[in-house]
Amino acid sequence: MTTLTENTVAGNDDRRDNQNNTEGQNGRKLMIALDVDGTLVNHDGHMSPGVREAAQAVVGVGHEVMIATGRSLNATLPIIEKIGIERGYAVCCNGGVTLRLHPELEDGYEVIHKATFDPAPALRALRERLPSAKYALEDADGNFLSTERFQDASFGVEAVGVDFHTMLEATAVRVVVFSTENTPEEFNEAIRHIGLAGVTYSVGWTAWLDIAAAGVTKASALENLRLQLGIDPDLTVAIGDGRNDIEMLAWAGRGVAMGQAPEEVLAVADEVTHSVFDDGAAHVLRSLL
Repeated sequence: MTTLTENTVAGNDDRRDNQNNTEGQNGRKLMIALDVDGTLVNHDGHMSPGVREAAQAVVGVGHEVMIATGRSLNATLPIIEKIGIERGYAVCCNGGVTLRLHPELEDGYEVIHKATFDPAPALRALRERLPSAKYALEDADGNFLSTERFQDASFGVEAVGVDFHTMLEATAVRVVVFSTENTPEEFNEAIRHIGLAGVTYSVGWTAWLDIAAAGVTKASALENLRLQLGIDPDLTVAIGDGRNDIEMLAWAGRGVAMGQAPEEVLAVADEVTHSVFDDGAAHVLRSLL
């Protein structure tokens, strides 16, 4: 793993500029997967002008640039618009939903893949161990059901309050669990104790849990797209900061962790860039021009 410092960024950028210019002359496209929260935007949801301009520039040179986020579809679309992706693909819900983007489509996009699962076993196990936690579920139609009027910006739509039994009967694309009663350490211990089976899950920065169908991650969705696009594995780049990015960074030919990422994320990355507060994503994106 290479750590990028302020003194080394320029030199590394120059070398990668030369490499990628050569690839461009040979007609070889890069596939570039970008996390959103903590990567393109800070934890207040703000994207700096430097990151926006660098992302727009990389989109403009013709690489396959795609968002790969835990956010749901409606919370992802504004980011896609902001960095100027009109054609291509996007991965939402930690791999649970894949979009094709094209201006001739009625809404500018269509859902081409959706991975659903039965959330009931995981919800029952979690409820027993974490009775005071808040639960939200994205169903197969893109609606969010929630207990205690649980709402988050990553949902993209207003959650509908339901009782827990109703959530057990739904078909899920994504389940979110959040606890205000437990410390992150207590929350993580509870998750380990439960030993969730038949699903894929990742723990966030706080007492936050994202659950998807078994085997579904950002990396699994991106690999399906890579095969469809016929892009060499060595020509894949990914930038991310969260535990839900671990598989994606390991999958990429060049996996770059943001500087503020937790240790287990840094450990799988090929490189570490600056933090989101220092426009780390912009440094990496400019190296691809």
